Amino acid sequence: MMKWLRQLRWKLFISHLIIVLMAYVVLLAAANVLASLGWTGFAPLTLGAAAAETGQLQAGLTTEAGELQEQFQSVIQQALLISGFAALAAAVIVSLFVSRRIVEPIQTLSNVSRRLAQGFYRERTSIHADDEISQLAHSVNQLAEALDQTERRRLALLADVTHELRTPLATIGGYMEGLLDGVVSANPATFNLILRETRRLQRLIEDLELLSRVEAGQLPVVARAIDLLPVLEAQLAQFEPLFSSNQVTLQLDAPAQLPQVWADPDRVAQVLINILANAYRYTPAGGTVTVQVTTDDHEVRVAVIDTGIGIAAEHLPHVFERFYRVDKSRARNSGGSGIGLAIARHLIYAQGGEIWAESDGIGKGARFIFTLPLAPQMAFVRVDHPVTVEAVDTL
Repeated sequence: MMKWLRQLRWKLFISHLIIVLMAYVVLLAAANVLASLGWTGFAPLTLGAAAAETGQLQAGLTTEAGELQEQFQSVIQQALLISGFAALAAAVIVSLFVSRRIVEPIQTLSNVSRRLAQGFYRERTSIHADDEISQLAHSVNQLAEALDQTERRRLALLADVTHELRTPLATIGGYMEGLLDGVVSANPATFNLILRETRRLQRLIEDLELLSRVEAGQLPVVARAIDLLPVLEAQLAQFEPLFSSNQVTLQLDAPAQLPQVWADPDRVAQVLINILANAYRYTPAGGTVTVQVTTDDHEVRVAVIDTGIGIAAEHLPHVFERFYRVDKSRARNSGGSGIGLAIARHLIYAQGGEIWAESDGIGKGARFIFTLPLAPQMAFVRVDHPVTVEAVDTL
């Protein structure tokens, strides 16, 4: 079988041609049969009475009837032949039109798919119609857009990770070279600085590992009915000395009795650690950080409210993105990895809750709020971002 016969346009053309030929053959055969039967039935009626007078007249009329029948069949065949060629020409035109409307968009989609497979994620189709092929083209464009966004996030992640790793490595390398050259004194202060940068590098790697495992859905959540208040009190007790050393007041505002929530206590603690650490970095001395707890018929809401530097409106939608910082220089100097809030978001989503940030503007503080479903309403728990019990120190 020749290669061109495998193409869809030729398959469509041959199918149309076969249909026309079959219709032509059937019509020709039916016309011949019907013409023969009709003429045979007509001859006795019209010629039989006239030929009754003499045998010679009957013979002549019979011969004339045969010639007329042949002429009639010849005219029918010619008419069918002409109509057959006309039908064939129509089949060719229709086949070309249909194949163009079908094959060319499919070839375009095939080319775009091939380019996407090669890594050119900005390729798009430009098929405009109201049929199924246009719907397929729209789906391919949506796939290309998703791949393009994923690739952009991957490149941004590589750039961010490279930038974050470069700073502690450069510090460690510079001090080690200074020690070898005798420019830097080998004293406890130098070793403590190198150790601090090493721990910062280790903390960043651990945070990245946890975030990648959370985003990959490789860590199961162990959710159960728990009392939330002891979890919150334990974390506030842990942070109290740190906040006091910075002259920041840390307080809890919660009802004496809270309904049980359906959550993983270790994951809730991790979320609170990340949010409190963020509040500590951005709340100056003399400020206040309040953990406020409220409840309704479906969920418990925990809000960490600080009187810090606040967040501009344009930054609010991005504070839970990886490596996003409102004030990059301040956050980097304070030792934050820039992914603590991203981890918190995935941990809350894994437990069926929501998390968001609010602020009235620069200098007016910020509020980080997350919710957890009440224990009886297990249907609120999602499992699309499972996580495990594995705490990471973000301070």
